[in-house]
Amino acid sequence: MSARDLLHSLFVYQAWANGESLEKLVGLDQRAHPQERQAAIRLLNHNFIVSRIFAAHLSGTHHGYASDNTETTPSLDELGVDVAAIDRWYLDHLDAVPTELLSQPVPFVFTDGDRAMMSRQEMLTHVVTHGGYHRGEIGRILAQIGVTPPWDTFAVHLHQTEPARRLRVMREPVGV
Repeated sequence: MSARDLLHSLFVYQAWANGESLEKLVGLDQRAHPQERQAAIRLLNHNFIVSRIFAAHLSGTHHGYASDNTETTPSLDELGVDVAAIDRWYLDHLDAVPTELLSQPVPFVFTDGDRAMMSRQEMLTHVVTHGGYHRGEIGRILAQIGVTPPWDTFAVHLHQTEPARRLRVMREPVGV
């Protein structure tokens, strides 16, 4: 599997996992758990903003953010539309970027002013792992208030979208 194919698979997974998180938050009773719901939405918004910032770095455009979150919290409906749009942007970007550019280093500046450089594939990998980290935080918040968090791992995604992977094999798998 090429780096491009793996990254594409990871961004398809991320779009699915973001959808799972959003669905769980929509169903969360905001009267019973207002602080937890707000914290979860802020985490999801932070993740969205960082994804937008890195999209700007990847496309060589100005992102316009002075921080990695917004002062105000968007509605969950608005955030859902925005998250779906940035997830689509990454999939479209992967379809368009030439393979040889994936290893190209890109200089950029973090919102705190620190200068940095990462290859395009490192930036893309960062966006996916960053999202997983914060979805995990949201899952922990949900678990602490007695709500079952989404089971949104990469393996679960692969087996739900490609059920043939669950076919019984004739021998025991090597390693786990």
